[in-house]
Amino acid sequence: MTVQLVDGRKISVPLAWFPLLAAADRKQLETFELLGDGEGIHWPALDEDISVKALLRG
Repeated sequence: MTVQLVDGRKISVPLAWFPLLAAADRKQLETFELLGDGEGIHWPALDEDISVKALLRG
């Protein structure tokens, strides 16, 4: 998964770090919402949330 931040940085992490995402189909992965002012990502069909802070920490 690659996330581009508003300051231009890109964060790439393997989906294997997130078992629910790794097991999801393409449609589930492509259906997401940004949380708040972009501090996280939510996948409604999977009930999964990942914060940008967690991605930055690795």
